[in-house]
Amino acid sequence: MRGLVFLLTLVYIATAQHQALIDYLERRLLAIEDRISLWQEQTTRYASELRELKQQMVSHLESLDKEKETIRMTLDGVGTRVDRVERELDYLETQNGAQPCVDVDDRLIEQQVTLVKEKQKAKYFKLTDCSDMISSIKAMKILKRVGGPKGMWTKDTGRTSGKVYIFNGTAEDTINEFATVQDFTRSLGFSLSTDLKIPSSWKGTGHVVYNNHVYYVNQAEEIRVIKFDTENKSVTDSVLFPVQDHVPVYGLNPETVMDLAVDEEGLWAIYATRQNERYISLAKMDSNSLDIEQMWDTNCPRENAETAFVICGTLYVVYNTKQPGRSRVQCVFDVNDLVTNEEAPLVYFPKRYSFHSSLKYNPQEQLLYAWDDGYQILYKLSMKKKLEI
Repeated sequence: MRGLVFLLTLVYIATAQHQALIDYLERRLLAIEDRISLWQEQTTRYASELRELKQQMVSHLESLDKEKETIRMTLDGVGTRVDRVERELDYLETQNGAQPCVDVDDRLIEQQVTLVKEKQKAKYFKLTDCSDMISSIKAMKILKRVGGPKGMWTKDTGRTSGKVYIFNGTAEDTINEFATVQDFTRSLGFSLSTDLKIPSSWKGTGHVVYNNHVYYVNQAEEIRVIKFDTENKSVTDSVLFPVQDHVPVYGLNPETVMDLAVDEEGLWAIYATRQNERYISLAKMDSNSLDIEQMWDTNCPRENAETAFVICGTLYVVYNTKQPGRSRVQCVFDVNDLVTNEEAPLVYFPKRYSFHSSLKYNPQEQLLYAWDDGYQILYKLSMKKKLEI
């Protein structure tokens, strides 16, 4: 009997020790779980803080990139202006000749340079009293989607005609003509249009319709500007553009070797050459004779440029931004030097589908006709006076 009691006592003691060990292990496991939970909370907090730090760093880097680009464009602008002054001085030397052993006052040279610039400005001030410039994009309207990813659409920019012209693609010879915008919007594809066949295919998306004439660009070995009468269905004039070694004018639209534009002053040509291939050039053309009236080298880069347009003698170049579906006017060149990049307002285009293959300004309506990945879009502009900057 005593042996049994002793045995039971041993069993009880062993059971108690086993239970104590289990309780101890449970407490340790709970403590470990608490620590793991704490570590998870700390890890989550550290990851959140790292994400915020990364976002801040990305934001700072983007700001630094913008400041770097602004400084670079400013330096490019200074270089361009220095080049202009040097050209003016060379011009004055050729006109007046060098006078040996005579000291020329620097102030006299500055006065002569200023006088030449004023004479050049006066030429364009006489063309028009227009002094408007873009303040912002006031509204955007998507009319429809028809045609391929690249093309151009417009009205006759010189008249109040309601006809709409569709240039579908970058190398075709048939224009689709609609009687009105309403016909264009309700038409199933091109079913309500009239085919307007031109004698040679166009190149790129840089065409305009102006005073019952289509002005388009054709390229074989050299670039030719062709003037086509939409009423008589015949070519009235064509010229070889007097610049050699052309390169595509926009980095993001390599099919466009030259972009024609119309504003309140008439016909313009936007182009680029291998001699100055980093930047875009501008020329004023006579819409009747297709003669070149004057040419300018701008400080607007070709790289990352989508397209451009002209309003009141001011070139606006549109660039693709790092944000998907966003672009903005990032470079401005005014032939009368009334507007600079530093003074011009930032003009952002609303979020859209891809990037603009063409933007055509209509001075009668103050609208931009845009082609974006096959979508035909209208941008209503808010304007201001250049001297109000």
